[in-house]
Amino acid sequence: MQRIRLRYTKRGRLRFTSHRDFQRAFERALRRAEVPMAYSAGFTPHPRVSYANAAPTGTGSEAEYLEIGLAAPRDPEKLRELLDESMPVGLDIIDAVEARTSGLADRLTASVWELRLEGVDPADAERAVETFLTAETVEVQRRTKNGVRTFDTRGAVVSLEAVPLQADRPLDNACAILRLVVRHLTPAVRPDDVLSGLRTVADLAPPVPAAVTRLAQGLFDEESGTVTDPLAPDREAVTAAPPTAAVPADAKAPEGPAA
Repeated sequence: MQRIRLRYTKRGRLRFTSHRDFQRAFERALRRAEVPMAYSAGFTPHPRVSYANAAPTGTGSEAEYLEIGLAAPRDPEKLRELLDESMPVGLDIIDAVEARTSGLADRLTASVWELRLEGVDPADAERAVETFLTAETVEVQRRTKNGVRTFDTRGAVVSLEAVPLQADRPLDNACAILRLVVRHLTPAVRPDDVLSGLRTVADLAPPVPAAVTRLAQGLFDEESGTVTDPLAPDREAVTAAPPTAAVPADAKAPEGPAA
């Protein structure tokens, strides 16, 4: 079985797509592209698709990941193009690589987020960020299926900064942009939890909901302080070893002996 790892996006209005909605759209794309999927065993076989750390509904993302298992080998880039053509615009398949290493989920240990705060003065945002970072703990509450839970958000935040607006952006309305790097801990600390923490310690309350986008996720490099590409080890392994031979789309598997 060949395994292919894909990177996809959630852009524009499609950021409101739930994970279940994406699953349905992706499975339709697999059928339209006639991908030779491998299936699980048992009474109810299902396509071998593994999703890793999906972004919350309502947030955009440039770095979502999944892995599929194929019954017949395919060229990863050609497969990516076919799947991307079959997906709705905004749910874009932007990268593909053959899986040559294990533990993709284990390499998703941190995320880089951008928080666009319309109606917030950048100077106020900078002061709130400074207050948040100097605090030892920043506790917030979140309602879960087991009731209201209180947890610390500060410990998961690696870095938080206010970044300048792009030069070509109109300045008729106040807008602050925050860049956040957060570790994937348990319980998971989400961007909205950090916004709750900013409201708690610095009374920063955007007048409209923040536009949140995940820019990257991967292994956090302690030495450089950056989030690395989780598909890089697979690319390196593919470069070091001969690729799996692809077969034509209309090729048929040889018939085995009758049972």
